[in-house]
Amino acid sequence: MKKLLCLPIAALIMLCSCADSSSEHIKTLYCMDTHMTLKAYGDKAEAALEKAVGTLVDLDAKWSVTNTDSEIYKVNHAGGGTVQVSPETSELVSFGRDMYEKSDRTLDISIYPILLEWGFTIHYYKVPAQERISKLLWNVNASKIGVNSSGVTVPADMMIDLGSVAKGAASDMICGELRKAGVESAVLDLGGNIQTLGSKPGSGKWKIGIRDPEGSGIIGSVSVENKAVVTSGGYERQFTENGKTYHHIIDPSTGWPAESGLVSVTVIGDSGRMCDALSTSLFIMGAEKAYHYWRKTGGFDYIALTKSGELLVSSGIAEDFDLDKDHKNIKVTVVK
Repeated sequence: MKKLLCLPIAALIMLCSCADSSSEHIKTLYCMDTHMTLKAYGDKAEAALEKAVGTLVDLDAKWSVTNTDSEIYKVNHAGGGTVQVSPETSELVSFGRDMYEKSDRTLDISIYPILLEWGFTIHYYKVPAQERISKLLWNVNASKIGVNSSGVTVPADMMIDLGSVAKGAASDMICGELRKAGVESAVLDLGGNIQTLGSKPGSGKWKIGIRDPEGSGIIGSVSVENKAVVTSGGYERQFTENGKTYHHIIDPSTGWPAESGLVSVTVIGDSGRMCDALSTSLFIMGAEKAYHYWRKTGGFDYIALTKSGELLVSSGIAEDFDLDKDHKNIKVTVVK
């Protein structure tokens, strides 16, 4: 048996362009199991970023699945009892539970035991036995999560993980704090989850590069302002065993890595946590179901790369998408 450990890589890249560096303030940190970079501009930016770092550290302490003092850890180890949690945690658990139904059950925050079985949460990867997966699937059902004024309750054999929505939710909160502090221009990179506030000083919209899954460059870029841009791709975290590659985006209906025909999905919208959730959901759905979901739901745009090498770009973002000069051979289809 041969195993290859592949570390997570960022699916989105901030593309540099000239700006007034004298007013630029930057904070970097390692939080939520990833590297983060916060940039903000103006005389109020430095103090606002200091507060933002504190907020991120606090949220990580509440939402971690491995920190024994975290609220989520306590929920998971309460034996079916109710755990009083902070408003931030209660709201995000409620959002995750609601997205289970709204995403046609493709996003399920109760999938943690299966992620653990695959080793994706502890970075020691293995292919589980089907018998083990089938047993764990009995307890994967986010609709059974209870959230009310008393706290959060999950069945004794269920465990939840907010990883599919946590960074998006955190970026929403940080943007809100910066805006309240009077900051008018900022970009947050939370491990590849990008959130923008306003426009970039001196150069208009922020330009976000979408990583090429097969190389170190980008396949294209999208220009945005006041938007979140989040990508999910199987290449971000994967391993190879006995000649077959397995990625970390698990289909809750099977307990196995999703085989949807997609390589990556980038979602662009107003809400970071919604983009975070939908990037995973659309990836699992596959191209056709993702298209119909977008048509039915609206409120966001997306860019999907298929295994056949075609880029599907929703009409609302098409004019702001630029194909990289080294990938002009890629077929781009605007979906309407």
